[in-house]
Amino acid sequence: MSTEGGTRALVAALSANLAIAVSKFTAFAFTGSSSMLAEGVHSVADSGNQVLLLIGGKRARRAADEEHPFGYGRERYVYGFLVAIVLFSLGGLFALYEGVEKIRHPHELHGWGWAVGVLLFAVAMEGWSFRTAVREASAAKGALGWAGYIRRAKAPELPVVLLEDAGALIGLVLALLGVGLTVLTGDGIWDGVGTLAIGLLLGTIAVVLALETKSLLIGESADKHSVQRIRAALLEGEAITAVIHLRTLHVGPEELLVAAKIGVRREDSAERIARIIDEAEVRVRAAVPIARAIYLEPDIYSAEKAAAGPHPEATPGGPGH
Repeated sequence: MSTEGGTRALVAALSANLAIAVSKFTAFAFTGSSSMLAEGVHSVADSGNQVLLLIGGKRARRAADEEHPFGYGRERYVYGFLVAIVLFSLGGLFALYEGVEKIRHPHELHGWGWAVGVLLFAVAMEGWSFRTAVREASAAKGALGWAGYIRRAKAPELPVVLLEDAGALIGLVLALLGVGLTVLTGDGIWDGVGTLAIGLLLGTIAVVLALETKSLLIGESADKHSVQRIRAALLEGEAITAVIHLRTLHVGPEELLVAAKIGVRREDSAERIARIIDEAEVRVRAAVPIARAIYLEPDIYSAEKAAAGPHPEATPGGPGH
């Protein structure tokens, strides 16, 4: 995912959510619907989330310094995790509380036409935001399905917007059902049921986001296709006899650290080994441009010792993963 694509999706989502939040709170003022109140808080939470992600993207672009030699790229993951916390606490828990209260103490809706009109307006705005996010994410996901893309994406912005917008559209349908059933039956308990369902939905999305961003915070490797390209680039030609082991780590969505132990010939001089390493780094960066920091350790590879040893990563090592 390009940073520009994620920013466009965030700006579209923020614009939509601010307009929707105002309309939902207006409808709540006229109807007293807890579903509308929960949806209004949901939109405020989503707006705050988009602001957090925009701040995280800006801070992540700071240059590396002595204290942070690999830069600030992973700060985008920190803000992505904060989004999950905000969505759960401000959106989900509030909606659950309101839902329980309205089920215990239901009341009649007034001016329900306001609620329906605002919800339909919100569906149109959220649909526009969701369409923007889908368009920006389509190029990044490639052959992956949407669930696979959300699980494997290294940049948090688009997966967050996709999940939030999908959740918002489902939440709007739930709110419409709650308001509609309340009007049809005259029983305000359905408004509370709709609110409770919105809270459960937001909580589920928050948990998914928290789990995905936690994995990125801990540190994820490059995808298997990038690893294959890096290994092939290292082995191109005959100078490197083996990739004894290879490790990759995302220090940011578009920044990859590569560390490898490579096999060289016993008769190679120090000058030749230095040239081999320099040439290998050029090939790796050409194959995987986001490989910014590359550390290659030369070793005398022994197939016999590698086969006999219990640990393929041990010096002199063997074929790594």
